[in-house]
Amino acid sequence: MTIAPIFSPPTDQEIEARRDKVRMLMEERGIDVYVAANPDNVFYLTNFANYVHERPFILVMERTGTPRFVVPKLEIPHVETRRVGALDLIEYREFPAPDGERWIDSFVPLFPSGATVGVESVCPLQIYDAIPGTRRCSDIVDDARMVKTPYEKGRIAYSCELVTDAHAQLLDIAKPGATGAEVSAALTSGMSRRLLSDTPTANLLATSMFAFFQPPTVSHDPHNFTDIYMQMVEGGPHVSVINCRLNGYGAEIERTFFLGSVPEAARKPFEVMMEARHLALELTKPGAVMGEVDAKVNAVFHRAGYSDNLLHRTSHSIGVTGHEAPFLAEGYDRVIEPGMFYTIEPGVYLPGVGGFRQSDTVMTTENGNAVLTTGPESLDELTLPIS
Repeated sequence: MTIAPIFSPPTDQEIEARRDKVRMLMEERGIDVYVAANPDNVFYLTNFANYVHERPFILVMERTGTPRFVVPKLEIPHVETRRVGALDLIEYREFPAPDGERWIDSFVPLFPSGATVGVESVCPLQIYDAIPGTRRCSDIVDDARMVKTPYEKGRIAYSCELVTDAHAQLLDIAKPGATGAEVSAALTSGMSRRLLSDTPTANLLATSMFAFFQPPTVSHDPHNFTDIYMQMVEGGPHVSVINCRLNGYGAEIERTFFLGSVPEAARKPFEVMMEARHLALELTKPGAVMGEVDAKVNAVFHRAGYSDNLLHRTSHSIGVTGHEAPFLAEGYDRVIEPGMFYTIEPGVYLPGVGGFRQSDTVMTTENGNAVLTTGPESLDELTLPIS
């Protein structure tokens, strides 16, 4: 399946359709008012992104009417520049501020008497404590974000193009002695140039790029990036990692690769990882239960004797971030729907040998899935010659 890449901002209609989805869930769950302070949820509903420090930014939505956005006065021009869709701005003076001019003084009067208020599970305690009425924890916006709109699919497809091209560059420059610093600089600068060429007004506050690799000495520890000068070596397994949020939409691609030769101890775990990967791609389709997919994929590793070498679930999702719900994870029993995105990345990790993981960004279709990032997959293709 081919999805046309999109890099233009959302329209008012796109943002309003997302809000309507949230309002529908509010009605289904008996919630009168919803409070969103998570910056990713605020971005999803307004197109406004910012680093949130001590000054709160709080979106308040009722089932009808224009959402109200409580923001510090100094940020009003910034919000007006970036926001999409109707939005009533409720300003406060500063943080801290005198009584009567604090954020809480602008926030509390927004709630009708006796309202049932939906609150994110990650809501900061100071905001939670200030909410009047009956508070109910419900991650409505996170749930609304799980199934992507056609516009979002195009935005993610664009991010997938950029990370796919960056990963091809990584494999082109891979050689013994190449450092993490060199690789990261080359890849992120290339993605930045392409992004800003296509979208000169791209929001850098909604952009992050992580492009790196792990050599075999640390690839068994999947989040060990403690030394930017770690070097590629002959053999492997090396694991490449490109996980990005580009102007508000994520994508991911990873591969296990070798330089010159494949150590004998790496052949079996690579083959088992690929067996698990192929099964995950086969099972990730609408109607499947997410936790059951992960359990079946994990069974491949159990049968191979790698039960003690599993460190993570089969997948997380991609959207307005590079890492979010839903998850292909045991104990997470939601049902897969068309229009969801997953990073298919079962992995196995053996100290003294290395890590084995390949990840692609995958979208579920009406009866299966489509892989939106591309790269070499087989052991032969991923054994790179040394010049």
